Amino acid sequence: MDIEFSLALPRDAIGIPMVRRVLGDAMRSLNVSETCIADMLLAVSEACSNAVRHGGPANRYEVTAAIGAGHCDVRVADNGDGVPQMPPHFPPPDTENGRGLLIVQELADRWGWTRDASGRTTVWFELPRTGETPPRNSRTSI
Repeated sequence: MDIEFSLALPRDAIGIPMVRRVLGDAMRSLNVSETCIADMLLAVSEACSNAVRHGGPANRYEVTAAIGAGHCDVRVADNGDGVPQMPPHFPPPDTENGRGLLIVQELADRWGWTRDASGRTTVWFELPRTGETPPRNSRTSI
């Protein structure tokens, strides 16, 4: 079974836990391993944080996810006025910002961003759906 969903959220940090919850629950319902789920939730948190921080002047952003056979694809789109910039290296530990895209790059098999003619920026990334766990409802005989 495949799951696809799209969420339109206010450009406020309060929506990020909702995205994590919906995506994590969808992946768990398909018996994706907790390691893969943790990687995906970290990547989506970073991408959403960037949309919240840099997605203005619009006051909404969108998250679209597709979880299918062997993969999980996520797209985070906003109407920010800039193009994502990849820092050349991780910033010092005492710096609060500048790690988001580097983290996504480290976790994802493939990733990138697009900017369409209307000025909409989309950060996208794909992780393999590996290491599926046994269904929670499965019974074992004694």
